[in-house]
Amino acid sequence: MKTFDAQTVARDAALLEAEFATQVGDFVSVDYDDDNRVATYLFIADIAGYRGWRWCITVAKVDEAAQATVCDVVILPGPDSLLAPDHIPYMERILPEDIQPGVIVPSVLEDTRLVPGINALAQDEGLDATEVFDLGLMRPRVLSIEGRDQASKRWYLGDRGPNTPLAQGAPKPCASCGFFIPIAGSLRSSFGVCANAIAPDDARVVSVDHGCGAHSEATL
Repeated sequence: MKTFDAQTVARDAALLEAEFATQVGDFVSVDYDDDNRVATYLFIADIAGYRGWRWCITVAKVDEAAQATVCDVVILPGPDSLLAPDHIPYMERILPEDIQPGVIVPSVLEDTRLVPGINALAQDEGLDATEVFDLGLMRPRVLSIEGRDQASKRWYLGDRGPNTPLAQGAPKPCASCGFFIPIAGSLRSSFGVCANAIAPDDARVVSVDHGCGAHSEATL
């Protein structure tokens, strides 16, 4: 079966669908299916807010003697189209500065960073088995392995880890500082809290190999 020419039919279909005739621009291309019975015509769509989009008209013929029939008329983005950005769930868009007084962020039941409190492990909470069970009853959910992993990476790679200019210029690491308070649980060996009032990280979680010029054992 030879390819058929239905460009005029396709353009008329686009003009019928368009609000203004000027919105149907020049012919772009046509593609046929393997049996040459279905053709898809593309025309430039000159529509405000749809820069780079194209009219896409699908036309079909049952056989060589049949008239071409319009199947579908839509506008589709082209390779240089102006598109809306990909949707990002609100939980991934929230920043710490967004949490203001009175702002409540709804919890997500499927949050993989958390597991039911009854699943808390003694080594994670620094408690014996009985205390962990009681803790689970008080807290519906606790950090999962994934949650702890995300937090430790965020803290270690952030501005209170070992790779900051402040830490690089410190005389000694936080692990040997008298103001360093190790945190409880499975992250104890890697992180603690600074308790030095004059340190820039006072009351913040720091890595054991972080540091600053206010180290308790710094000497002239």
